[in-house]
Amino acid sequence: MAEAANHTSLISHVEFTLLGFPGFYAFRRLLFIPFFLIYIITLSTNGVLIHIVRTESSLNSPMYILIAALSAINICGTSTVVPKMLLGFLMDFNRISLVGCLVQMFFIYFIIMMDCNVLLMMALDRYVAICMPLHYTNIMNRRVMITLVVAAVFRSVSFVSPVIYLASKVRFCGSDTIRHFACEHMALLSLVCGNISKNKIVGLSLRVTSMVFDLSFISASYGSITRAALKISTGAVRHKSLHTCATHLLVILVVYFFRLSSSIVYRISRSIPQDTHNLLSSIYLLFPAMVNPLIYGLRTKEIRTRFLKSLGRPGVAVGRMKPVTVSSGVGGL
Repeated sequence: MAEAANHTSLISHVEFTLLGFPGFYAFRRLLFIPFFLIYIITLSTNGVLIHIVRTESSLNSPMYILIAALSAINICGTSTVVPKMLLGFLMDFNRISLVGCLVQMFFIYFIIMMDCNVLLMMALDRYVAICMPLHYTNIMNRRVMITLVVAAVFRSVSFVSPVIYLASKVRFCGSDTIRHFACEHMALLSLVCGNISKNKIVGLSLRVTSMVFDLSFISASYGSITRAALKISTGAVRHKSLHTCATHLLVILVVYFFRLSSSIVYRISRSIPQDTHNLLSSIYLLFPAMVNPLIYGLRTKEIRTRFLKSLGRPGVAVGRMKPVTVSSGVGGL
């Protein structure tokens, strides 16, 4: 008997079941509908935004390229999670290997970090454009943009790799059922038997470090932008500059609010039902990707105008738009 118990304790699962929303398992096929619609809306809106930026030469500036990059990241992020979730809801294809789970976890957090890195690049771009407009073209050139992208990828890999490495070294000798729709870090670690304090400390430390740095950089950048914008004597230019800040800050608020709230709830509150945790995770992972292109589409005049033109809406000018003047420091928002 003792030998059998000892043998069981040595087992480490290499395959798991993603249960999705445990409390609604009987209604999983109905859950397919809202998440499928969210996925289609996310792909469509982000795809349209990328197409507009790619095909319009007047939008060929770093700011719009970064907006398109953010949309591409949104598509990759939702595609990392949603297709597997939908297959589980509709056809019960909810088994996943440990390797597959770790790969999915890596891409979930890598894309989250890349999302934040693009927001940092936007903050830098707007700082240079509004605070140093005469030097904008020289500073935000192709070489600098490539360097920033490489740095963003390196930073993302550096932050995510330790978490994945530590998760691969533990033993999963408890249940083989992940009570979640994706291989999130804490959801997978809940199946570990043994001490996971190192995993928690490393994961929390990296998240806090990145959050503190990101929010400090963004606050300093947009604080300087606001001060510079308020000193602009021309009312129209000042309004466009502040409008630029408001649009980017709205997207930043959406991304970081859900990122922070999900992390806090998962680590502090043990009394919240698992389905509530999963719902918060789905909002955190999917909602920003769905609303970001809508925010930019509604609040960015050039993108909105081109979109209405593509629909053939009456009253929309069909001639070529005046190219965005980067030296004005406002990017035409």
